[in-house]
Amino acid sequence: MTRTGCDGADTLFAAMPHTKTGSRRRRRRRIAVISTSRADYGPLYWVLRGLQGSRSASLQLILMGSHFSRAHGSTYRTVRRDGFVPAAEIRAVPSADTPKAIARSIGRTTIALADAFERLRPDLVVILGDRYELLSVGAAATIFRLPIVHLHGGESTEGAIDEDIRHAITKLSHLHLVAAAPYAARVAAMGEERWRIRTVGAPGIDHLERTQLPTVDSVLAAIGFRTDPARPLFLVTHHPVTRRAGATRAEAQAIARALSSFDARIVVTAPNADQEHQVLVKELRAMRTDGATVRFVASLGSPAYLSLLRSADVIVGNSSSGLLEAPSFGTPVVNVGPRQRGRLRAANVIDAEPDARAIRKAITTALGSAFRRRARKAVNPYGRPGASERIVKILLTVPLGTRLLEKRVSRGQVRQAPEPIRR
Repeated sequence: MTRTGCDGADTLFAAMPHTKTGSRRRRRRRIAVISTSRADYGPLYWVLRGLQGSRSASLQLILMGSHFSRAHGSTYRTVRRDGFVPAAEIRAVPSADTPKAIARSIGRTTIALADAFERLRPDLVVILGDRYELLSVGAAATIFRLPIVHLHGGESTEGAIDEDIRHAITKLSHLHLVAAAPYAARVAAMGEERWRIRTVGAPGIDHLERTQLPTVDSVLAAIGFRTDPARPLFLVTHHPVTRRAGATRAEAQAIARALSSFDARIVVTAPNADQEHQVLVKELRAMRTDGATVRFVASLGSPAYLSLLRSADVIVGNSSSGLLEAPSFGTPVVNVGPRQRGRLRAANVIDAEPDARAIRKAITTALGSAFRRRARKAVNPYGRPGASERIVKILLTVPLGTRLLEKRVSRGQVRQAPEPIRR
């Protein structure tokens, strides 16, 4: 194990065993999977398990971003406890949540990724979503001529700069494994060749069938709640609105005021490490309530979080989990503000303006028996479990070489979404 520094970034590289190859034995395909935080680690978990257990692949897991942030639970420890041995750990956490600090961390991460790619020489680089750290991956992989496989492209979150980052990553990527047919059509409309686009579903949904979730009582007990089924359970997960400077504080205050009038058990999880996330944490931690009991948790881990997602009476905030996973549980969701505007949503979602009165009214509706019946009948627009297996199969079989790397602009019609899910 070697440690190197780069302009203030503490970069830790853990050596991976090399597979011996001979003339009669095909070399394992080296697949680098990038995880930046709890947000992508949960959806990537069963993809990682599939690659880890394959005789055809050599998994090169690269951890970076807020995995190494104490304020976000130091989740790299969770990854290690799950039995994964990272091929590289890049510790370049921003010193603050300002544009300058975040932009500087992107530069330090790019330098560290150059060292990692030089050493690991992966055949494929797999990334998920739209985190700003992925700009570093796109830049470094492009210079190293490494094919990029992008998951969850083509989506839209108009209230966050993630929108711009996601589409920039799409144009740098060579294979697009999207979650739903409308997103496949959007990627095709951006000029990507049809054969590069596969509609596979959302891998995070695989936890519903493959992960044994803890009981909600055990999760609540671990964070200091007593069993009290007479009081409703709220799960609050809200992230900064990075498109609008200064809007985050107002949204947090509106949510806090709305929640203050309910006699409920409220679990608040820490926001993503975006610009202005610290002010969001401050406002939610300072929440004053008449009868509610509030617990603030930096990170629950995917199984515990999904257990709360399944059992909560209502989910409040702007987390994508309310749109991607919650419909499969039939859990009512109050989606606050513009962050997720443009994303597919099911019948379990109520959209509310970031105003205390509007949020309070939406929560009251979500708790009503009529809406709860509607939520239980919701059909998840992201499909059913099984995406991780489809993704692993594609990663192991997609032909490598010049055709994959050399991109051309497609000028064909895009009326029909390419490569639908085959069940």
